[in-house]
Amino acid sequence: MEQNTLKITNVLSDPTRFSVYQYIVKQREHVTVQQIADQFHIHPNVARLHLTKLEDVKMIVSETQKTGKGGRPSRYYKLSDEVIQLQFPYRDYQRLAKMALSSLVELGEVGIDALKKMGYRYGRESADLYVKQFHFEVENASMEQKVKMIEQIAINQGLNPEISYSAEKDEIEFSIYNCTFKELMSEHSTSLCSMHHELFKGIFSYFLGEHILKDNMKLTDPTAKACSYSVIKL
Repeated sequence: MEQNTLKITNVLSDPTRFSVYQYIVKQREHVTVQQIADQFHIHPNVARLHLTKLEDVKMIVSETQKTGKGGRPSRYYKLSDEVIQLQFPYRDYQRLAKMALSSLVELGEVGIDALKKMGYRYGRESADLYVKQFHFEVENASMEQKVKMIEQIAINQGLNPEISYSAEKDEIEFSIYNCTFKELMSEHSTSLCSMHHELFKGIFSYFLGEHILKDNMKLTDPTAKACSYSVIKL
């Protein structure tokens, strides 16, 4: 584990390579060598080197796809599902999370209700902490300003959000392209999705008061690229 940590820190020590990784994190789709070269104004061979280094430590993965135009298949890169942990000493919080979730699920409805309440409370606390940190006055903020605050809270949680507000419908469309619990979804998708739903309810209730949070799509759906929600203020 220590050896892997050293490899990762070494790979990310290059400022351009770190920026390339951050860029890939924010993308909705695969990226190509040429796309990285154009984005960072570097030679494609240099871009390929950075991508190879990131793939070597499993921070990204690649695959080849035929272009349909003949010739060699193109290689595409995307964020891997590996959980990157840089901690000294190493702490296995993922195992702890699995144990805690399993214990709650074994309690049945009581455990699931506790998980939902925890998610709602964490959502409220996250919103309150952000507002107090930057001294915002929520009661005097416009809807557009509130939406920007909600977006930033989601960004801070690594959710890679996309959010828009329609004044005509008085409705918010909210999507996240990353799940902070994705490595646990295979075993606990139902309970975690319920908790995440309540977490967002906590955030939105802090800014909007009473509202309806409608699930439109989940990342657990085979064809889904995001979890998406509609938020209607009451």
